[in-house]
Amino acid sequence: MDKNGSSYGESSSDDVEAPLLLPAVRAGMAKGDHRPAAARVRALLAHKYPAIAAGPAACAAVCAVVDLGDGHGEARNMLGVLAWVFLWWVTGAVPLAVASMAPLFLFPAFGVSSSDAVAKAYMDDVISLVLGSFILALAIEHYHIHRRLALNVLSLFCGDPVRPSLLLLGITGTTMFVSMWIHNTACTVMMMPVATGILQRFPRGGGDGAGGGQEVRRFSKAVVLGVVYASAIGGMATLTGTGVNIILVGMWSSYFPERKPITFSSWMSFGLPMALILFFALWLTLCLMYCSNNTAKALSSYLDRNHLRRELSLLGPMAFAEKMVLAVFGGLIVLWMTRNLTDNIPGWGVLFHNKVGDGTVTIMMATLLFIIPSRKREGEKLMDWNKCKKIQWNIILLLGAGFAIADGFNTSGLTDILSDGLRFLKGAPTLVIVPVACVFSGIMTEFTSDDSTTTLVLPLFAELAKSIEVHPALLMVSSAIGAQLSYLLPTGSPSNVVGFSTGYITIKDLVATGLPLKIVAIAALTVLLPPLGSVIFGMDIKS
Repeated sequence: MDKNGSSYGESSSDDVEAPLLLPAVRAGMAKGDHRPAAARVRALLAHKYPAIAAGPAACAAVCAVVDLGDGHGEARNMLGVLAWVFLWWVTGAVPLAVASMAPLFLFPAFGVSSSDAVAKAYMDDVISLVLGSFILALAIEHYHIHRRLALNVLSLFCGDPVRPSLLLLGITGTTMFVSMWIHNTACTVMMMPVATGILQRFPRGGGDGAGGGQEVRRFSKAVVLGVVYASAIGGMATLTGTGVNIILVGMWSSYFPERKPITFSSWMSFGLPMALILFFALWLTLCLMYCSNNTAKALSSYLDRNHLRRELSLLGPMAFAEKMVLAVFGGLIVLWMTRNLTDNIPGWGVLFHNKVGDGTVTIMMATLLFIIPSRKREGEKLMDWNKCKKIQWNIILLLGAGFAIADGFNTSGLTDILSDGLRFLKGAPTLVIVPVACVFSGIMTEFTSDDSTTTLVLPLFAELAKSIEVHPALLMVSSAIGAQLSYLLPTGSPSNVVGFSTGYITIKDLVATGLPLKIVAIAALTVLLPPLGSVIFGMDIKS
């Protein structure tokens, strides 16, 4: 008997029903609810069982209906598995991390690849790079280094009196810089409280008379939109800024091991110019759309440089722990940038026969955080594993799923079949191929996550590049950049959700600001990729 007077054995029959019906539904039925069928439907929807069933149902339908010809059974099965995983990603039927682990049992079960082969895709040098970067980002967040940096830059750009355009430049510039070194979602989560902390000095419902309230509301929109878009733009500049670039590097080395590898420094040579063009386009767009001649006057009543300096003084002087985290982080950036320099000037990687990757040094430098003392408490190090509980394992597993899917495309022969259907693009000029690939990914990424879009389209474009005989960077880099242009809808990326959840912006604001940025990005990519690609990725000019 339990403490309520009922035996464990007697309650077992109720436990069988518990997963299907919510407590309120069971209570209602006990009181004589005359709509048990409707209640069961509501319970099923609450538990997302239709969405869960949609994955295996789509897989079964593909395997039963799709006919890819004799000898292509594995390719058909791969297409079915892809439908299963894709639906779970899109509908959120199960957590993202769980959906990303599905290839671990689906690929062996459907004969796509062996369990050992698919498991190896979930840990390689690229994923080590992400894991180490997450640990460093958590250290920066734990010691409030990002906040100190933001307040210093904001106090510098605030102006006396307030200059809205310079203040926006400071906020967006700080966000972009931080996002270059940590994942753009983490950057948005860290920087949004800084931005909204400034906005909390403004009256939420508007200012006092003469249109001042409207000016304040418009500037508040600009600040939130600036953080959201600057974090996405900054992530484009470096390999560590977003999972999309990591997936690109991993698939590049998998599909084209004979090609010139994409390193941290080589990608930054391309990504930074793209990011700078987009950043200035963002700043000009925000200034033109959300600032007017009266904005400075409206803001001056609520915001001044003294407020920012007071917040900065509350943080106190920089402690030993903060200095050491910055030293480790700065050392890692130097190692990233100098591992490989040029063909004539080798980097330090040659000392280790070029067997050391970016992930190797990232994990090494992250390990130092668990060794260097913090000098705060006896025996305490800069980091311990309890502080690492916030690591975004869902992103790491999603990356692993992406690499597994890329391998599955190859081993099953599905890429050959898909690329055969796109051979009509052979001979198209560069000025057509680049924007088409970018727009294709740019549309998909508005409805799925950036990483999911990249995972799905890169294998297709890798094989397409082989079939139409163009340099793979032309298609793969274009589609990777397009996947990062999720600027129009809240569902496009977690950063959009963070900004949308503040209540300062609407979908209309996202579309009005994001659409011009998207157009600028496609145009800039079309112009920059051919000349820079010939130097950085070894592309032929004629391709």
